[in-house]
Amino acid sequence: MFAEIITIGDEILIGQIVDTNSAFISKELDKIGVSVYQITSVQDDRAHILKALTDARTRAEIIIVTGGLGPTKDDITKYTFCEFFDDVLVQNEAVLKHVEQLFKKYITTALISEVNRRQAMVPSRAVVLHNAYGTAPGMWIKDGEVVYISLPGVPFEMKNLMAEVVIPKIAAEFEHPYIVHKTLVTYGLGESALAARIEDWENGLPPFIKLAYLPNLGKVRLRLTAKGSDKQVLLKAIDEESQKLYGLIGDLIYGIEDNENVEEVVAKLFTAKKRTLATAESCTGGRIAQQITKLPGASAYFKGSIVSYATEAKIAVLKVPKKLIEAHSVVSAEVAKMMAANARELLNADFAVATTGNAGPTKGDSDAEVGTVFIAIASPEGVCAEKFMMGSHRKRIVQKTVNKAFELLQKEILKF
Repeated sequence: MFAEIITIGDEILIGQIVDTNSAFISKELDKIGVSVYQITSVQDDRAHILKALTDARTRAEIIIVTGGLGPTKDDITKYTFCEFFDDVLVQNEAVLKHVEQLFKKYITTALISEVNRRQAMVPSRAVVLHNAYGTAPGMWIKDGEVVYISLPGVPFEMKNLMAEVVIPKIAAEFEHPYIVHKTLVTYGLGESALAARIEDWENGLPPFIKLAYLPNLGKVRLRLTAKGSDKQVLLKAIDEESQKLYGLIGDLIYGIEDNENVEEVVAKLFTAKKRTLATAESCTGGRIAQQITKLPGASAYFKGSIVSYATEAKIAVLKVPKKLIEAHSVVSAEVAKMMAANARELLNADFAVATTGNAGPTKGDSDAEVGTVFIAIASPEGVCAEKFMMGSHRKRIVQKTVNKAFELLQKEILKF
């Protein structure tokens, strides 16, 4: 079963807002086995909307439209629906009563304008979907074998309608398959090299299981997707195939992604092993500490961070000897190791990770090539550092360094 999502709004097409609604709708549909075939964004334009609705019905049984349901003249979705279905607008008394109640509760005057009363006008064929959080109702119109669903574009209104009304209604009225996903997160090997290593396994996958490679800044996620009518069969097959992967690339797998990132894996390891951590950051500018402290419970293991961005800060705060910097450069293994060792001591932590590098666009206090990064780990058994070449794009250099730092931390904590 396929669905298509149509988002309406010039603000999306000019980049004024990011379309997060489609991502949410897709995830909700996926939970009940409905695959999204296409996502289309169109202007607040009658002809454009009509064409999108016409085209979509050739590809999908469920068409979900968001946006264009407000009270102003540029909100034309329901008028276009009437034209598309050769229908007329009628006043829905339940919607009108709801709008009046919202005005009494949240607006200083109980009187509502004629513009707002128009929110209660809906196509006569529409089943109204109650919008508890706003004045624009959702609409459900069945035309032959295709269902058209119109939802408000305001995200929190759309999300409530989608989760509480639309998904249960689709699940009740349609027969749908099961879709099961499992994503393994790997670090340390690029997409093509990883593909070569697991080629035979991939070629032997059952026909109902698909593999997708999702590379991103130093990591590659391997997403297994199984689709069929028996959920237990799918779960068993996904588990068996993922276990085979562990046998082939277990050294590269750092977790199963159920919205779990590498920093969450590291957090659980440090907490379980009752070890503490400090960071000393230069080129990453506190990003490692930020990703640690955004997680609840970080205080159980994280001692703190020293962001020694300038060379003077490395000397004055981290006590890195000036002569060491002059001898080896501020971007060097020697400086990275000293930063980690001293941060571990200063913050009284079991482990410390340090980063120093040249993220560009200029070389700064070092002659090191842009993209050169050193990451050091200090542990109870000593200090080690590794050199990496992270490319030439500043933001990518920083994020790849953060990801690699967590990868190295995970490797190190697993030794204890």
